[in-house]
Amino acid sequence: MFSDELLNYNWDETTEAIAAKTAADVERALAKTRLDVDDFMALISPAAAPYLEQMAARSRRFTQERFGRTVSLFIPLYLTNSCTNSCVYCGFHVANKMARTILTPEEMVREYEAIKALGPFENLLLVTGENPAKAGVPYLSRALDLAKPYFSNLKIEVMPLETEDYRELTRHGMNGVICFQETYHRENYRLYHPRGMKSNFEWRVNGFDRMGQAGVHSIGMGVLIGLEKEWRTDLTMMARHLRYLQKHYWRTKYSVNFPRMCPAENGGFQPNCIMSDRELAQLTFAMRLFDHDVDISYSTRERAGFRDHMATLGVTTMSAASRTEPGGYATHPQALEQFEVSDPRSAEEVAQALRRMGVEPVWKDWDAGFDAIHRAAH
Repeated sequence: MFSDELLNYNWDETTEAIAAKTAADVERALAKTRLDVDDFMALISPAAAPYLEQMAARSRRFTQERFGRTVSLFIPLYLTNSCTNSCVYCGFHVANKMARTILTPEEMVREYEAIKALGPFENLLLVTGENPAKAGVPYLSRALDLAKPYFSNLKIEVMPLETEDYRELTRHGMNGVICFQETYHRENYRLYHPRGMKSNFEWRVNGFDRMGQAGVHSIGMGVLIGLEKEWRTDLTMMARHLRYLQKHYWRTKYSVNFPRMCPAENGGFQPNCIMSDRELAQLTFAMRLFDHDVDISYSTRERAGFRDHMATLGVTTMSAASRTEPGGYATHPQALEQFEVSDPRSAEEVAQALRRMGVEPVWKDWDAGFDAIHRAAH
């Protein structure tokens, strides 16, 4: 399990190693075709900032070689904001006085139909808070069964599950799982997640092993940028995690996400660091140079113009027309959002903007289709 592997890496030593990177280290990494984690550390370090244009050019080339001039579009649907956790940074915090929404099967269908009216979406991400008693595996199985007639590719972003639970959900049409570790800093993790299921660091970080053991086709990972002051250290730990997973579960397809926290206007939890657009671009290019095949995803947390530009340089998947409140497309449009959307454009507006940038929007996940055919044949 990766929790054991992680014990081999010291947080402070990793932070110091990144800070010690020099221009020579960056140039050495840029001269290589196959990069290791040490090279990734050089490319996200402050020493690499003057090399941004060179990194962007290489990132563009590697992205087009692997993915062509395309970006896959998906849409999230929040099924519930009911949650038993006490994450200090989240609007779904169990102690927040708010109306909790759990979509019924009839409301799910209404949402699916409303989403299909927004655009030709085939990639749907089902999202829940962590409440196993009310939104556990039976609830998710029902949601997947009802979604199958409407969408060809179904992913979930829910609480970490048992290996057999992931296997069960694949039998109901689930093709992928996204999970945010939030932070790889073991001690600080418990400060941000003081109570609830999510307070168990080992259970969460080892959830990716359980996904791999269950044969999940697509695994998405990420950290919440802003929880830790040293975001570069957190992303280095995630790069190590990615390499570990690729070694042990090599049949699986992987994606990475870089959600940035924004300062709260209501006096709530404030980020410990603010990542600039330039730093996010540098991180994106570094990840593409580190792994030519990994899917890099941006959500509607990011501004429209920035997302459009990055779609030509390394990003391969984007959400569009997102509503981050449960039932936000038709049933409960005034429910509490998990985070504020920065790109409010319609699906067609996103698609048109991508085409103007010379990028073709893709609505269907062909990998998922081929995987389904493979499973049926065997």
